[in-house]
This record gives sequence, structure tokens and C-alpha cells, in this order.
Amino acid sequence: MTFDLQPMLEGERLLVRPIAKDDWAELYAAAADPKLWELHPASDRYKEDVFREFFDVALASGSAFVVVDRETGTIIGSSRYNDLDEEKSEIEIGWTFLRRDYWGGTANAELKALMLQHAFRYVETVVFWVGETNWRSRRAMEKIGGVLRNGTVRRPGTSDDHVVYEIRRDAWGSSRKR
Repeated sequence: MTFDLQPMLEGERLLVRPIAKDDWAELYAAAADPKLWELHPASDRYKEDVFREFFDVALASGSAFVVVDRETGTIIGSSRYNDLDEEKSEIEIGWTFLRRDYWGGTANAELKALMLQHAFRYVETVVFWVGETNWRSRRAMEKIGGVLRNGTVRRPGTSDDHVVYEIRRDAWGSSRKR
């Protein structure tokens, strides 16, 4: 079965849909807050020219999404799948951000649950690359069941140190039943 990299995913509060060219203005408005990026390796992503590059790469990836608050219809962030490795039965979920007014609630957990549920139809393992010093994202990973895979690693093609978390289908499924 071929992995569908851009399905429409719908949860209780969120709609996760493929990113579109027309999403630029609203997604940039969600991303233009410097506080969103202060712990991130790309700490200047709130700048329009830097975010434009992020947006264009996301659009070209064929695997990126916007996250929409179903109640308001407002775009509140983005995420994507990356690096499908069929041999390892693994894919990455990453490049996730949500507006600050959605931090600390259920939005990130719902977003990741929707993406994990879809991914586990096709692969055994989902990985998440997190900036080594991004304690906020590291804590969020642990809250959704991410297990640290290794020590610090350098993401290929970057000069930034990361840690890699993983969630395995069998572990995620059993943890969701509790």
C-alpha cells in the first residue's frame, strides 16, 4: 500500500489539510510571532523572507499540511511528513508549529494523534527530530509518548544539533488504550 502523504485528517477540534499556495498570508500571520521560534534552531523563521522559504519548501514537498481550528476556520499552524523509508518502515513527522495561543492545551496532542494514526496504517515507526536545546518541543514529545532514540545528532545538511524521538506503532497503540 502506498503511503498517502497528504490526506485530509479531521479531529474533534482540528482539521489537518494539505497546504495550498493560497494559505501563504494566513499561515505567515500564524508564524510571524518571534516567541514561536525562540528555542527553535531556525530562530529567525518569524521573518517574512525566512518564512517564505519555509513555506515554498513545504508547498513543494507534497507532504505538508496546514492545521485549522474547526470552530473558527482559522489556520493555526503547520506540520508535515518527511523521509519515508519503506525499508525501515519509518517516516518523520516534523516542521510542526502552532500559534502560541494553542500551546499547553490539546491542539498539539490532537494534531500528532491524527498524523500518527494515519502514519501507522503504513509504517511501524514515526520519528521526530527536535532541536537539542528546544526544551518546549522536547517536553511536548514526551507528553505524547515520544521515546528518545539516541544522543545528540546533526541533521544531514545542517549545522544544528538535534535529538531524535520515536514512537512505535505497537507502543503507541497500547498507550492509547490506557
